[in-house]
Formats: sequence, C-alpha cells, structure tokens
Amino acid sequence: MSIKQIKDSFYIKLAYQQAEINLGSTGTNPSVGAVVVKNNSIISSGCTSLNGRPHAETNVLKDNLNYKNSNLYLTLEPCSHYGKTPPCTKKIIKKKINRVVFSINDIDPRSKNLASKELIKKKIRIKKFILKNFGKNFYKDYFMQHSGGLPFIDGRLAVSKDFYSINKKNRWVTNIKSRKVANFLRSKYDCLLTTSKTINEDNPLLNCRIEGLEKKSPNLIILDRLFNIEKESTIFKKIKKKIYILTTAENPVKEKFFKKIGVKVIKIKKMDNDTINLKNIFFKIKKLGFNRILVESGITFLNALIKDRLIQNFYLFKSSINLGRSGLNNTSPAYIKKIKFSERHKINVNLEGDALYKVRL
Repeated sequence: MSIKQIKDSFYIKLAYQQAEINLGSTGTNPSVGAVVVKNNSIISSGCTSLNGRPHAETNVLKDNLNYKNSNLYLTLEPCSHYGKTPPCTKKIIKKKINRVVFSINDIDPRSKNLASKELIKKKIRIKKFILKNFGKNFYKDYFMQHSGGLPFIDGRLAVSKDFYSINKKNRWVTNIKSRKVANFLRSKYDCLLTTSKTINEDNPLLNCRIEGLEKKSPNLIILDRLFNIEKESTIFKKIKKKIYILTTAENPVKEKFFKKIGVKVIKIKKMDNDTINLKNIFFKIKKLGFNRILVESGITFLNALIKDRLIQNFYLFKSSINLGRSGLNNTSPAYIKKIKFSERHKINVNLEGDALYKVRL
C-alpha cells in the first residue's frame, strides 16, 4: 500500500467517525461524514445534520474558508440531483475542490455513479471505494431502506452473570456504567420497539439520559396486541418524541385518550390462530418512515424475533454478579442462549466489571 493510499484510508476513517455522530438521527437520508484536507492538514470536518439536512458537504464546506486545491473525503458518494436542496456536487465545484475521495456509491438511483462523471467534467479528480467493505456494513440499514425487504433490526438485553433478566430485589440488573452505554446505544437508532408488557412491568423512560444526547432519543413503537398498556405509564407524562401503539384490539375510550395526548394508535391484523405476523409488523414500521430499529423488550419477544431470524445484531449487557434466588426470567431464554457470546464478541468498553457483547446474527 502506497503512502497516498494510507493517507486516503486514514482520512476516510476520520470521515466515518464524523458519520457516526448522527447515525440513526438523519431520517431517510444517510448519515454522511466529511473531512477536508489542505496542505496535509485538516481544515474542516462535519456530518449530515439531525433529520437529514443540511447534508454533510454543506456543513463541511463553510463559506469563511478557502478550499481551493483541497481534498474532500466522504463516506458516501455526494448527491448530484436536485431535491429539497441543490446537489452537493454543485457546492463541491463552486468551492474549487481539487480531489474527492469517497468510500462507497450511493444506492439512490438519482445519484448512483453520477457524481464522478459530473466532477470529472470539471477536472476534479476522483478516488472511490476506499474502505468499501466497511462502508457496506456501515450503510446496511440505508441500503435496506431502499430495498423491498425488511428494515434494519437490532436487539438488546441486560442479564446477570447467571443469565437472569429480572432482579426481584432491585430495579436494575446491570450497573450504572452499562445503563449509560445502553442510553448511548439508543441514540444510534431512529426507532425503539418494545412491548406493552415491558412498559407495564418496568415503567421505563426509554430515552437518552446523557447530556447532549437528549434530542437524539429515538421515537417509540409499543406492540400491544390486546391494548393492555397502562395510561398512567411514565413514558406518556412528558412526550418529546413520536409514540405509536400497534394493537389488534378495539377500545374507543383508550384511543380517544391517547389521541388527545399525541400518541398514535395503529390497528394491525391478527392471524387465524390469534397471533400476529412479526414480519408484517416491521413492514408497517418501515412504512412509518423508520428503518433503523432497536428492540428493547422482555425475553419472550426477543426469543420470537431470533427464532424468526429477524434481528441483524444482538447486544447483550452482562453483569458480573450472580442473582441466584433474586433472579427471575418470565420465560426460558432458550433462543438467546443459543447465541455464542465469546470473548471475540466483546466490545472494548470499561463497564466496571460488566461486559458488553455484540453478535451479528
């Protein structure tokens, strides 16, 4: 690998670090990272804004800097079509960028493979596919959004060392460090899916309680087949995000109450055996505009999703403490236990004794 290739990879890695900042918070637009280098020094960096606009290129190419003869590093091919905003290629040309390096092509047919042609016409040099495989994984949810298939679904669970998810003597199973990381993890998704059973039993907030990330709490979808959700749940006290309840049951009084406080109730069909089709649930969620979903629920629902092979990645927070007789599971974690949580799946983060595993299913 040449020195130039090493430099390109280094700056693209930095661009991905920028893209990570708003991952899960850019709506239907991908979270793009950008870095500008001039005379071997970084002069600007940025990412796609919350809700998807402005784009990363607009944020990184500020008007008060001279970008002539600089290199622009992007995680994704810049857009070259007119939408709600002018194409980013126009901005790049206007700022007299000398060279554009990006990791992966956009999947949007309005831009795919078009940026290179337009920029080359203006004598701007192009280098693409730096860290391409990394990019394919990073933008997997974005690619799934443009497919006819299911959205991107991850799962999360916290357990004790002896694999109990409920502590009968304390509200928490894991320590405060694990809970803070779990809050941070939520900020990487545009939608959090849970069940009415989880809400009724745990009365959780399901937001990002980390300073600076409050606005990145994901929207919430509650699967409530029989419409058993308790109206007094804390999560309905101060609504700062979109909340949807998916149910098969009719309850006009409850529907009126939730409509009044800004919670949308959506009816779903049940199957002949009085169950629900989980795939149809996720297609419905995708139609609502959500494509990066984190499931936080009890073991029963997570077992069902794993059994049906609907989860992409599974995060397990594991305490260093055995609960013994203080531990409880409402059902057997059979399918979760089949997942191999080995040392190579551990995420290198200090949880003061607890451990975090990430397994791709």
